[in-house]
Amino acid sequence: MSFTPPAPPAFADCTPRQKVARILSDVLAPAHLVVALLLFVGWHGTTAWTGLGWGLFAACFCGVVPIGIIALGVRRGALTDPHVRVRRQRLVPMALSLVSVLAGVTLLHLLGAPREVFALVVAMLVGLVSSLLITVVWQISIHMSVAGGAVMILLLVLGPRVLPAVLIAAAVAWSRLVLKAHTPVQLLAGTALGGTAALTFALLG
Repeated sequence: MSFTPPAPPAFADCTPRQKVARILSDVLAPAHLVVALLLFVGWHGTTAWTGLGWGLFAACFCGVVPIGIIALGVRRGALTDPHVRVRRQRLVPMALSLVSVLAGVTLLHLLGAPREVFALVVAMLVGLVSSLLITVVWQISIHMSVAGGAVMILLLVLGPRVLPAVLIAAAVAWSRLVLKAHTPVQLLAGTALGGTAALTFALLG
């Protein structure tokens, strides 16, 4: 049975709880978390400014381009909203984003990017391919796939001291439930899928 989230009400018509959920869902959107994680891992993995440069370069392919693809789709009316709540509408922007990430992986390899940055982009590629394959037949939570995977990767990089970052994933899950964007099963499946990206990073990093 297909699941299509209801159209969200206008922000002014939302309850205070829904407004908080909308803000969290927007601020912690997948592309935003991807950019932040790449910048952090780049900064952490090598000399600060050099690492940030590599992280920014990777973020262009993994975050900035996908954001632009979705924004263009919304502007042209091909997509309902920036979170692409209708499953069938997700396939084209995800496929185009996949091409962008693949280009990023290739360039990072050819240019000799730091190991952690390269491993992270490959992990994102694995996560995106998996998400695309699942999206063909079922609506999984991309928000939770990215948030869950990002938290797991932070734990791999910095260890238990970043356990409070779990609250980020919890906030994302709460916001998506409040907005009725996903079912609990879709959120759990997204989190599990994020684990595949984290495992890829652990194997390559």
